[in-house]
Formats: sequence, C-alpha cells, structure tokens
Amino acid sequence: MNNKNKVLNIALIAIVFLLLFVANNSLDSYKIRILNLCAIYAVLGLSMNLINGFTGLFSLGHAGFIAIGAYTTALLTMSEKVKNQNFFMEPLIAPFNHISMPFLPALIVAGLVSAFIAFLIGAPALRLKGDYLAIATLGFAEIIRIVITNMQSLTNGALGLRGIPRTTSLYWSFGIAIFTIIILVSLINSSYGRALKAIREDEIAAESMGISLFKHKVIGFTIGAFFAGVGGGLLGNLMGTIDPNMFKFALTFNILLIIVIGGMGSVTGTVISAFIVTILGEALRFLDMEKQFDLGILSFTGIPGLRMVVFSILLMIIVLFFRQGIMGTKEFSWKSLFKYSNKKPLEKGGNK
Repeated sequence: MNNKNKVLNIALIAIVFLLLFVANNSLDSYKIRILNLCAIYAVLGLSMNLINGFTGLFSLGHAGFIAIGAYTTALLTMSEKVKNQNFFMEPLIAPFNHISMPFLPALIVAGLVSAFIAFLIGAPALRLKGDYLAIATLGFAEIIRIVITNMQSLTNGALGLRGIPRTTSLYWSFGIAIFTIIILVSLINSSYGRALKAIREDEIAAESMGISLFKHKVIGFTIGAFFAGVGGGLLGNLMGTIDPNMFKFALTFNILLIIVIGGMGSVTGTVISAFIVTILGEALRFLDMEKQFDLGILSFTGIPGLRMVVFSILLMIIVLFFRQGIMGTKEFSWKSLFKYSNKKPLEKGGNK
C-alpha cells in the first residue's frame, strides 16, 4: 500500500467516525440499533467469508461460535449482583460468579475461547470435504447450542441471560468492523492468504506446490471463529439479553445469505451486503404480522416466518441467476475509483 492509499484510507475512516458522531446525536434509538446490527453483521459476514469464501470450506457451524462469544462476553461483563439475579435456580460456578471485566478484554477473551473451540472442532472435522464438512460443522453448532441449553450452572440454561450491560455502541461496532476489515485484508494479501485462495481454487495443485492443506485450513477456520466470537459478544451486549434459541441454524443462514449476496471471496461485497440484508430484513418485518395486506394487484395475510420465506426465495434467485453476487471476488480500491484521473487527454487530431 503506497502513501497515497494510506492517506485516503485514514481520511475515509475519519469521515466514517464523523458520520457516526452525527448519527449518534441525531437518530433515534431504533435507527441507531439498526446501524449497530449492520456493523455487527458485517463482522460476522467477514468472519464466515474467510472460511467459506477465501478458504473454500463449506462450513455451517457459525452460529455455535457466535453463541460462545455472546455468552462469554456476557458472563465476563455482568456485575455480581446481576449474575445472582439470573442464576436463581442454580448458582453460577466459580470463578465466573465473581469475575467482572471491561468490555474490550471480555471481547478478546470471547474471541479466543471461540477460536479454541474451533481448533478442537477443526482438528477432526477439516479432514472432511464438501457436504460432509457442512453436515459435521452444522452438527457441532447444534451440539454447542444443546450444551448451552443444559449447562444451567454456567449459561443459566434455557432461561438465558438478562441484564447484560448494553455496552455496544456505534463506535464499538463500527470500530471493530473497521479493525476486522484491516486484519482480514492484511491476511488475505499475505502469503497465508494467497495459500488459502490457492486451496480454494484447487487443493491438489496447492498441495503439489508445498502448501499444507490441513494447517492452512485450521488457520482460516480458527481466525474466522475468533471474529465470529467477537461479533457474538457485540451482539449480546447490544441486545442486553440472550438465550439458546437465538443461535439456531437460522442465524447461520442469515450470515450465509450476506456472503452469497455480497460475493464469496469479496470483503467489499460482504460489507455492502451486510447493510442491504440487515436494513431489508427490518423493512420486511411487517410480513411476520398476522394481518391483511392489500398491495393493489396482490392481497395476502402476513404470517410469522414469511419474512424468512422471502429471504429464501431471494437466495435461490441469486444462486440461480447471480452466482457471483454483488462483487464476486472483486474489491473496492482507490486505483479503480481514480483510474481515469491519470489518463492524458487525446491530442486534437491524434490517434484514438
């Protein structure tokens, strides 16, 4: 990256935070919440795209890592008094009943715990390929959710956790989203990133070039799980309450929808798609309401779950007709934006 690009990137980040300052002081709480969700889903989408898009692994276990991050961050940031109010059926086990730490260290610990669990899962599972890997990771995600449901003394079981500090703000969510973009772009452009993309394109050719398939797959899987855990922590401390039902396969489906629409293997596309899908999801929430809608040429009654049907149809259309998504494997760059600025004008009467 040359100095000009660095200056432009710093200027862009400064503009983003200026806009966040304006939004934080002028928008209502509902719109601020939607913007927070956009940034959080961008983090979650990027973490899954590293695994599925850049490494080429068909993993469907993302909801499990998000759940681990959400519960870890919640337990580490809640006060002792709130913990005692939550765990009235069975006391919270030590040392979590006395631990309370700031938000940032809790997010880092949550990411590390998710990465560690991903490493334990990836060691056996990443030897599988294709559909078998998808089924295995989906099974692990469901196992994690069931374990959370039944660990009453650690997660409060099916009752979930209430009174989680609502620490997540526009600055936290967008700041971590920008940090995630910087780290992932740096990784993708490094030798490890090129190895991951080589594995995605052709595993046999990559192995013949001396690339360790298992090692690089585990690296991509573990880093992706780390950022999924961080995103889960942001999500839990935005909602203020979590329970196991939040982390079913539907959550993985939403993240998968984001990376398919944005483009498998595109950081820029994932970020754009996260905003589109999140805002569209809120705009279509009326479809889940049980009342009559008359749109002129079409009249129907809303039913719970109809919104997800619309999203499923949208995913089918994209897979069938727009397989590359919005960006495909392309990325936004300052060079492409200003590609005409350095061209000399044609001389009068000269050759075209």
